Amino acid sequence: MLQHGHSGWLGLRYRDHGTDWVELELPWREDLIGETDRMVLASGPIISLLDMASGLAIWTMVRKFVPIATLDLRVDYQRPARDHASVIGRVECYRNTRSAAFVRGIAHDGDPDNPVAHMAGCFMAINGEVRHVPG
Repeated sequence: MLQHGHSGWLGLRYRDHGTDWVELELPWREDLIGETDRMVLASGPIISLLDMASGLAIWTMVRKFVPIATLDLRVDYQRPARDHASVIGRVECYRNTRSAAFVRGIAHDGDPDNPVAHMAGCFMAINGEVRHVPG
């Protein structure tokens, strides 16, 4: 589980990663529901899940920590998550330049072929470069 800051408060959990992608889980909690008549996670925590997974995917790809800022994060919701379901965010960093990194991903509640949302984003390096460290 991620322990600090907003991610820690949300209870985000690490699931898996590859050379250019990261997968995190947002566990269902009653205080995170968005609709009182349904027990589904609100959109805000799902956006936070995808934003954090984006940063981790970038750092995984470039193999170093560089301070970054979210320039653009577009989330297109396809459907609500299932009642009482955790949401999984899987994000890949598919391109990086000297000053920017580009990501795409999905949020799903157990079936990646039936996503809750699709996302795309662009992140900017702060006082540094978003470049791969050879090795």
